[in-house]
Amino acid sequence: MSQSDGKASTLPQDSSKHSKPASGNPLPDVASETTPRIKGTLDRVGMSGIEVALIEASPDGTLTRIPARIDAYVSLDQPEVKGIHMSRLFLKLQDTLLSEAFSPKVARGLLTEFLDSHQGLSNTSSLKVQYEHLVLRDSLLSANKAWRLYPICVDGRLHDGECRLELEVKVSYSSTCPCSAALSRKLTQEKFEDEFGGTDLVNFDKVKEWLGTRESLGGTPHSQRSQSSVRVVLESGAESFPIDTLIETIENALGTPVQAAVKRADEAEFARLNAINLMFCEDAARRIKAGIDNLEGITDYRIESSHLESLHPHDAVAIVTRGVPGGLIP
Repeated sequence: MSQSDGKASTLPQDSSKHSKPASGNPLPDVASETTPRIKGTLDRVGMSGIEVALIEASPDGTLTRIPARIDAYVSLDQPEVKGIHMSRLFLKLQDTLLSEAFSPKVARGLLTEFLDSHQGLSNTSSLKVQYEHLVLRDSLLSANKAWRLYPICVDGRLHDGECRLELEVKVSYSSTCPCSAALSRKLTQEKFEDEFGGTDLVNFDKVKEWLGTRESLGGTPHSQRSQSSVRVVLESGAESFPIDTLIETIENALGTPVQAAVKRADEAEFARLNAINLMFCEDAARRIKAGIDNLEGITDYRIESSHLESLHPHDAVAIVTRGVPGGLIP
């Protein structure tokens, strides 16, 4: 990133006061000058899907500018006020994210400034940031590398001086059904008995050759691409988003993350890893839970493992939370 990329742009202020066109006459401000026909408070008012250029800092300090979409809201706690100042939220986002790498500190600052810009109107602010985290992955065995994208969501809320930040990471992996694997082994045993049954002495070379033929397969286990969505609540003083740590913990726990660049040797290794990591969705959720339980800086979590069944037209899903009082719900 060039030095100029890190400089903040000079942005216009919001239109909370009358703007003057070239003629010098003030423009009307309907939101400030009128009252609602039906009075009442509103939980959230703002914008969703705001397009921004987010600066992401990698662990080695490299800064990368990436596209993101943001939802920004404040509450409207004055029933007689018609609306909020949406431009204040929008311009503050653009100004801040243009000059600073996104971090928990930046998120907390934005939530605070959202409320500061709506003093007397709002008691609660919220923020949702969605983008894709880019990671360069090695192949399993061959000397190849390729990029993987991991969907990321950061949710923030500030209310009565208490700020809460949540981070969600989605990881794709392969799951091979243990039941299907057992049935396939049974069918292969039956095939073997049909081929070599009734013979006291079996020739090793003949059996080895037979095992390499299509006829030896009594059945094949079914597996499917699966996804685990892991949402964690960060400690209040978090200085960074543990995205890479979460991804590594999840993938290591599962043992079968999907691959990018694959040669035949990599595919064979992937098949071997699936064979030694047979799992139902319940197994996947428990594996991830065991890994997340060992991480520091996390007060709560919600794990949802979904196996997009190849046998059924529906998904198999397992969900687990830490179970803390008032925490994330299943």
